Amino acid sequence: MRLRDTSEAVARVVAEKAAGRASGGSVDLIWINGPNFLAMKEQGLLFGPVLDRLPNARFVDREGKPATVVDFTVPVEGLAVPWRMAQVVFIHDAARVPNPLRSMAALAEWARAHPGRTTHPNIRNFLGVTFLKQALYELAPDRGALLRPATESMLRPAAEALWAWYDRLRPHLWRGGRHFPESGPAQRPLMLDGELDIFISFNPAEAAVAIANGQLPETARTFVLEGGTIGNASFLAIPFNAAHVAAAMATADFLLSAEAQARAQDPRVLGSPTVLDLAALPPEDRARFAALPASPAMLTGAALGRPLEEPHPSWMTRITAEWERRYGG
Repeated sequence: MRLRDTSEAVARVVAEKAAGRASGGSVDLIWINGPNFLAMKEQGLLFGPVLDRLPNARFVDREGKPATVVDFTVPVEGLAVPWRMAQVVFIHDAARVPNPLRSMAALAEWARAHPGRTTHPNIRNFLGVTFLKQALYELAPDRGALLRPATESMLRPAAEALWAWYDRLRPHLWRGGRHFPESGPAQRPLMLDGELDIFISFNPAEAAVAIANGQLPETARTFVLEGGTIGNASFLAIPFNAAHVAAAMATADFLLSAEAQARAQDPRVLGSPTVLDLAALPPEDRARFAALPASPAMLTGAALGRPLEEPHPSWMTRITAEWERRYGG
């Protein structure tokens, strides 16, 4: 069965529970994050705990990469399996922008001086709202508030700063901020065609992979902000009524294997940073990662820095709704 997105899979599981379908469900494994994970966890729609039933789970770097056990501030408690790391980066054409920007405030100033040369995905897309969350980290009076459920008293000062900044930025975005690419990948052809100089990504290896595939110019490079950028882990979850639990667990465990993780991290394939603790792997498996090629378009782990935690899912929900109210018409 082919689904459009995660929310459609979640909706199917919700409907099946409401109909009393406690087994033989139509969904066996879901790629899930953030609000969707929280909703399924709260409604008892997940099978498990499952993580520690997988042989390869012992190699997950739970201490060094805390996003593997906490998703958008919500403890995962073994109900989902992390399978790749992600972190916000910005991709720039170094032939046009030789000096990377270091803050969201600097991005707004740069855009004013270079109108139409940057953008972000539609806010209905997760990467579009992540663009706003990244700005919130810089602009909110109390960063710590972002890690707690959004209340009106916390939201108001943070939102005022966010929308004041965005109102300065929006008129100088691509197409005057009236239209947006529908997804992260939809930004690539705009840079390749010379329309964009800077765009946001959630994959530190995207520039390297896209250059190799002819989807970005050879001069594309990657930067992060001085205050850090948001990072998270992608998870797989098994619905409570999955028809093929054993097969779903086997699939999740394979994706945690050193073989699969190293191939996924290869910038010629996906470039997805591993969830594994390399120091805990046998020497032959560490060698798989050591053999991966480097790329001038990809930052090292040290250059990326420790990622910022994802805000509580309620922030994503509230700022998406407010953006729609202010600008979506």
